Amino acid sequence: MIDLHSHILPALCDGSQNLKTSLQMARMAVADGTTHLACTPHIYPGVYANNTAIIEQALSNLQAELDQQQIPLTLIIGADIQLSPQVMRGLKNGTMPTLHHSRYFLLEPSHHVPVTDLADHVENFINAGFIPIITHPERLHWIDEHYAVFVKAAHKGAWIQITAGAITGVFGKTAQKYATRFLQEGLVHIIASDAHNTQQRPPTLSAAVTATMRIVQDQQEVLRMVLERPQAVLDNSDPQVVAAVPALQNIHRLTSKSPASGTQSKSWLFKFFK
Repeated sequence: MIDLHSHILPALCDGSQNLKTSLQMARMAVADGTTHLACTPHIYPGVYANNTAIIEQALSNLQAELDQQQIPLTLIIGADIQLSPQVMRGLKNGTMPTLHHSRYFLLEPSHHVPVTDLADHVENFINAGFIPIITHPERLHWIDEHYAVFVKAAHKGAWIQITAGAITGVFGKTAQKYATRFLQEGLVHIIASDAHNTQQRPPTLSAAVTATMRIVQDQQEVLRMVLERPQAVLDNSDPQVVAAVPALQNIHRLTSKSPASGTQSKSWLFKFFK
């Protein structure tokens, strides 16, 4: 599996605070079936002053440790970028990293303040050549009154990333309710761990994969959430050639044909559905 959201890099934000924890997280991810893990520390002006250079250096150091200890995990650069007026400039000048230097990037809306014009921001990013992946909308405090904001954003071209722990109930009933709703309504592009540590927020996906299969009853679509679409991000694929989420498939078919999936990857992941 490919996990596109984690806070595994030590001492850059509220995630791992030391190398020991980062190595433990890496081992957990590998044991759970993850082969590639995006290192996405927070970028939040005034709170977490990370940038591409800082993240690249921390990633290089951790990857060297993983290689030395023969932990078979490939780290990918990225950031969990808080929506702010600085984001567009940061993306364009390269100080805020996209995922694997692709057109895709993680975009984190405010947890507490409703962003009712989110679709407008999405449209601006897409017009500039970037595809925002909206992180954990199911956990935002304002989703009760503004669920439609995310539906509209998805229709504008944003991707939706749901947290594995929200699907399994780790983040409480409200987050689980909305994670389930996003899945049932066919709006989820990606499932990611958003891992911060080895205990409450570990870098694991398989339990969420199993739970998602019970919710959506579609093995192929679950595979897309943890392997095919994340791989498309790493390949910097045009979103028009990537399999659309069910809610948008009728629109997607007007302009493209979804690619067929590899049978080897399918059979490998299906062990989680037994």
